[in-house]
Amino acid sequence: MTTAAIANLVLGIFLGLMILLFIFRIVLTWFPQIDLKRFPYNLIAMPTDPLLVPMRKLVPPIGGVDITPIIWVGIFSLLREILLGQQGLLMMLMH
Repeated sequence: MTTAAIANLVLGIFLGLMILLFIFRIVLTWFPQIDLKRFPYNLIAMPTDPLLVPMRKLVPPIGGVDITPIIWVGIFSLLREILLGQQGLLMMLMH
């Protein structure tokens, strides 16, 4: 297995997992009474909070709705496409 193939696999899993966690985080915003410090919700909050906190300082809530998880889904989706898509950088390295 080449280095590019390993990087492709690891990045694919990481970026896919982060997108999934942020989608779960979007769903959790619909239930504000949920305590994100309790299990199993802390498994979603712990990896996403370090990215959401600084983004919230840049992008305030719009109409009382926190859109920062949506922004991160877009960022990670774009990264995944640029790096791992059909014409992505890592795919070009592998061929």
